[in-house]
Amino acid sequence: MELFTNIPLIAALLGIILAQFIKVPITYIVTRKLDWKLMTSTGGMPSSHSAAVTAVTTAVAFETGLGSPLFAVSAIFAVIVMFDASGVRFQAGQQAVIINQMRIDFQTFVNQSKDWVHKKEEEKMEELKTLLGHKPSEVFMGAITGIVISVVIYAFII
Repeated sequence: MELFTNIPLIAALLGIILAQFIKVPITYIVTRKLDWKLMTSTGGMPSSHSAAVTAVTTAVAFETGLGSPLFAVSAIFAVIVMFDASGVRFQAGQQAVIINQMRIDFQTFVNQSKDWVHKKEEEKMEELKTLLGHKPSEVFMGAITGIVISVVIYAFII
């Protein structure tokens, strides 16, 4: 089974898993709240997107060399993914925060304007996801995580 010997793939998957797992203790240290939902959420420190693409790119560099076309494609792919994670997706998350606040403010207005409302509508509505993207520091730490994973694999395992 060639799939199980594909080190760039294994490194990328380990990067995702490790980055997602690390989010739980990091968040606990900062907030003193244990939130296992972070294992399957987007956003947060470190970026699993960055960890995956840098792990695969570093592994491709080990496999094919820095001068190979495959490394060039992988490196550009990594830059685009990290730019998107810290740019477009982060801004979408910031917009979601504002939209959620607008929904709460509007609902508060409706509740205060009319006495006939007995239940809070914000309890019925699912909030927009606010952890869509990453801060640049989260992308950077995800990138470092991915690079370290591939370096460790090639230095100590292969």
